[in-house]
Amino acid sequence: MGIPRAPSQAKLFVAVMYSAEDVSEGAVRALTDRFGETDYRFGPIHFDFTDYYEKEMGSGLLKTYLTFKRPVATESLAELKHLTNALEAESAREGRRRCNLDPGYLTRDKLVLASTKDFYHRIHLGKGIFAEVTLHYRQGAFRHFSWTYPDYREREIQQFLSRARKDIHVDKPVGT
Repeated sequence: MGIPRAPSQAKLFVAVMYSAEDVSEGAVRALTDRFGETDYRFGPIHFDFTDYYEKEMGSGLLKTYLTFKRPVATESLAELKHLTNALEAESAREGRRRCNLDPGYLTRDKLVLASTKDFYHRIHLGKGIFAEVTLHYRQGAFRHFSWTYPDYREREIQQFLSRARKDIHVDKPVGT
């Protein structure tokens, strides 16, 4: 029989997609007001992997990837997604989002993202939010799955995540 134990630390991760710099700055400011300082940042990169967001958010989208210094509890992922959805709604104009915030957490062995969309590889966390293991770390590098979004398959983003994971202490559970 396994013995339940507290999970190791997780690093808050948020990807911010936007077309206007002021919207990105406002979203990042709201996130840091709530969760404290960021410690790693990658981007912005041109987000041209899909045109899925163009109708709502326009063309020429940029995306920045952030991690935060203060650890988060993995079980807070659904709450984090609801918070980022509220931040998206606050910055919306005429019913159209001006930023897309994708929260998740980074541990030593995986990147988990939150989603409002169900699919065969996602687990319902409650309150309409699903969790997806997007990348896993094995043999010194992040590896993707068939469902991994194209930007997370990029070597530079995986290298950014590898740098950020080095600050995660596996022997110190959250809340200790």
